[in-house]
Amino acid sequence: MAKASRKSPKKSAKPRQYAAIPIRLDRKGRAKVLLLTSRGTRRWVIPKGWAIRKLSPAETAAREAYEEAGIKGRMLHRAPIGRYRYRKGDKAKLGRITVQVYLMWVKRQLSEWPEQSERKLRWVKPGRAASMVAEPELALLLARVPKMARRRAA
Repeated sequence: MAKASRKSPKKSAKPRQYAAIPIRLDRKGRAKVLLLTSRGTRRWVIPKGWAIRKLSPAETAAREAYEEAGIKGRMLHRAPIGRYRYRKGDKAKLGRITVQVYLMWVKRQLSEWPEQSERKLRWVKPGRAASMVAEPELALLLARVPKMARRRAA
């Protein structure tokens, strides 16, 4: 599959990425979220990336979830559920990058995907996920997942 061209941030524009928090319910009906390791630092993160031409922000987040974690699903809301900011270590000149986050209901997890050999994946409870990520604002979003998942199930 050929990758769509990605927009690199303009110097005058604030750098923005789009991400998904992938969720599913375990056998007892409790929410679990999927974290993956970043390629460079091996930190625990959620799937995210730069805007992709001709895709909406939510579609970009879904594409990143497929490429980075091999998951397919649907966004639970059209609008992002929140945002967080971080500094990209290898692109310090960009400053703080804002990431708009969407909640993604996972329908299936593929056995093969584009970045499979570059990352590790782990399904964990949202509270545990919040303690595994480095970004405090992302941790707060992850901690809110059980409440959002209950609303979806109702």
